[in-house]
Amino acid sequence: MTAHPADEPTLLVQDQAGVRTLTLNRPAALNSFTVAMHLALRGALEAAAADRAVRCVVLTGAGRGFCAGQDLAEVMDGSAPGVGDLVAQYYKPLALQISRMPVPVIAAVNGVAAGAGANLALGCDLVVAAESASFIQAFSKIGLVPDCGGTWLLPRLVGRAQALGLALTGDKLGAAQAKALGLIWQCVPDAELSATVHALAARLAAMPVKAMVATRLAMDAAQHLGLEAALAEEGRLQAGLAAAADCQEGIAAFLAKRAPNFTDR
Repeated sequence: MTAHPADEPTLLVQDQAGVRTLTLNRPAALNSFTVAMHLALRGALEAAAADRAVRCVVLTGAGRGFCAGQDLAEVMDGSAPGVGDLVAQYYKPLALQISRMPVPVIAAVNGVAAGAGANLALGCDLVVAAESASFIQAFSKIGLVPDCGGTWLLPRLVGRAQALGLALTGDKLGAAQAKALGLIWQCVPDAELSATVHALAARLAAMPVKAMVATRLAMDAAQHLGLEAALAEEGRLQAGLAAAADCQEGIAAFLAKRAPNFTDR
């Protein structure tokens, strides 16, 4: 395991105009997860969820990697639980926490995203990747199955055939290929990643956050519903949103031909 300076936090937190950026900060180890980094990230996500000033979260990595998954050296030396316990105690709660955030979450994938790191990114609402970034379902190479939500996410994103191909081979998938498959939202030149994500996050932060989160929940729920049930769920959500301040503000702004000021969360 690559050493991490004792005075360096494993997670960096930055706020700007309603956008909270969380940066995984173990660059020498490609931001692979330790127990300490798990705890820091979960705590930071909980804090962002509780802070009504936060209207969008960006998750990214320091250095040349996004996240290389679990630091296996920590598992082998006994300073982390066994793999099964790691999944139950850390990766499952993390994947659920991302899926339940009360604000949109953007993954800014600046480099390699491997194993659980790939699925952490894919579990975010929008994934924007640099052209040099890559996604690797590395689990089969060490005798494991995709975790951090990978078995649920991959077939829904790209279909069974592509999902199995990615998971069984463990081959590296470039960002442009990932975009072409529909695995991610956007692939941009490396030099444009920061500006692209910043502009997207600022745009989402100014939009009706409550409605966007309801959209995520409705789409995820609809994967398990028939058409009639999905239509009923849409009606239930619309009724609640229509009575909220943001919808009233949006309609008023539209009729007055002015920019809206959304405040719900």
